[in-house]
Amino acid sequence: MNNALILVAALLSTFALPQTSSAAKPNVLFIISDDLNNYLGCYGDPRAKTPNIDKLAARGVRFDRAYCTFPLCGPSRNSMLCGLYPNSTGILSNAQLFRQTIPSHVSLPQAFRQAGYFAARIGKLYHYNVPKSIGTNGHDDPASWELELNPAGVDRMEEEPKIFTLTPGQFGGTLSWYASPKADAEHTDGLNASDAEWVLERCAKHKERPFFLAVGFFRPHTPYVAPEVPYYSWYPEAEMPVHPAIDKNPPEVPAAALGSYKKEQDKLTDDLRRQFVRAYYASISFMDAQVGRVVDTLDRLGLSDNTIIVFTSDHGYHMGEHGLWQKMSLFEGSSRVPLLIVAPGTAGKGTVVKTPVSHLDLYPTLTALAGVKAPDSLQGQSLIPMLNDANAVGRGWALTQVSRGGGAKRATVSRDLGSDGKQIFGYSLRTPRWRYTEWDEGNAGRELYDHDNDPEELVNLAGKAEHADTVAELSAQVRAAAKTTYPPDGKTPELSKGGMWAPNLTDL
Repeated sequence: MNNALILVAALLSTFALPQTSSAAKPNVLFIISDDLNNYLGCYGDPRAKTPNIDKLAARGVRFDRAYCTFPLCGPSRNSMLCGLYPNSTGILSNAQLFRQTIPSHVSLPQAFRQAGYFAARIGKLYHYNVPKSIGTNGHDDPASWELELNPAGVDRMEEEPKIFTLTPGQFGGTLSWYASPKADAEHTDGLNASDAEWVLERCAKHKERPFFLAVGFFRPHTPYVAPEVPYYSWYPEAEMPVHPAIDKNPPEVPAAALGSYKKEQDKLTDDLRRQFVRAYYASISFMDAQVGRVVDTLDRLGLSDNTIIVFTSDHGYHMGEHGLWQKMSLFEGSSRVPLLIVAPGTAGKGTVVKTPVSHLDLYPTLTALAGVKAPDSLQGQSLIPMLNDANAVGRGWALTQVSRGGGAKRATVSRDLGSDGKQIFGYSLRTPRWRYTEWDEGNAGRELYDHDNDPEELVNLAGKAEHADTVAELSAQVRAAAKTTYPPDGKTPELSKGGMWAPNLTDL
């Protein structure tokens, strides 16, 4: 055989080899809603009209007890997308970038990008100032994405002057709402869904390369802007719940636990409370419709069989429970998040996992499912055992932290934290039965709630003699868990020169 024939034979044998290219890897559709609690039909809410998210839960695994690591957008999102606790990212407030604290860390989408995936972002994944950053990259991380799309709809470009707000001139950090006459497609989240359809069309034509598509919907974040028809009509104002005001909390609740209350909320009447709750529900249903559009497109294009779907929120949200509104508490309503995972090839379909899990667990789970290399420093666990067996326990607890005082202190009720300006931290441990919280290692109060008998966390048992052993056991557990939130090498994340403030973690 001459040299030419040998070369041809070698080439033919190469092409005949089984192909193990990245085309065989699963795609990822990562959907995140902003400021969404568990007001969803699939989580048992009797009022919520969320048919699309409910259908997604039916085709995958619903995690009943999923929790954020910090109930504030910036710290939570950076933690989730880095797979590290806030004490390891160095991000403990908004408007901070993890590249300033841990610049060499590989983010979740970046890991997929480095593995050859087409990584695209639409809308809000890292922190944005809502609504002012809509239409921009916000506090995004360019290294995470190959494509970034930032649509801005009528809710941002036209309707802000018409929005009712509790604090004049403010919209995002205060209670505000508007029933829009404009159709879904004209709103930012409607444009997000349209862009997602467009990107998925592109991906369907280029299946030789897997994709990691992240879609960040802005609703139901304030201002609660949604089309009046049909969403507001689904929630009659008179049927909206009204919870007791903040001064109705029993004295056993520590002041720090109520420290997210804002003085402006003293303006609330029962009529206003119902209006805000109605607008929040309407915004959820509007967002749900956009989720449906994206998932329907995935199905229509024949991509579902090889696509992992994740749906979650950055943190929970209060709508008057405990007299609190919005986020930044360590009660269940603020710490708990919805989490749905549809993972082709796993056994879970329409199953419900009861063991507590964390946002931290998404990074190691998705990379393991896709065979993508992940950093050794990740602090979460893989959820694959739960995706195959709803009774798998895993870690068995979840930890959430928050700060009080210092620059984060708010004017609250009479049980104040004091005027010394000291910043304190709270850590809350969620087990299958208990929520146990310590403020400043117990110096500023403790909380113990029995979820078997008190799911609304109305009775603080921490001071009851009959629960002393439980308090001692959980105190040791929460302190041990808190130690795991720091970098294993003991090095504190520091902001670069000219960067924004971050606390010195060695002083915590």
